[in-house]
Amino acid sequence: MAIEATPANFDDQLAGSITLVDFWADWCGPCKMMAPVLAQLEAEYGDRIKFVKFDVEQDAAIPQRYKVMSIPSLVLFRDGVAKEKVTGLYPKEKLAHYLDRKLAE
Repeated sequence: MAIEATPANFDDQLAGSITLVDFWADWCGPCKMMAPVLAQLEAEYGDRIKFVKFDVEQDAAIPQRYKVMSIPSLVLFRDGVAKEKVTGLYPKEKLAHYLDRKLAE
């Protein structure tokens, strides 16, 4: 299960070679649709990619720092540095292809 980041521990959760942060909110319908896709991807990639969730309702400054303007947004971090962001609802196959490419870099 993805790590639930808080404003207090967010930066600490970015440690690791590749971390994927899901910016979401409980009221967001597309976020709820994305949750099972991310759970399946975590089951497949969890030994190589760290999966973290951050509820945007907890703190507005953190999403703003990474230019998250709409949700769901996934921000890919490499060694604690934000590298890329994808926004919106994606099918599992498309995200798996994306993650495979990132792991190969």
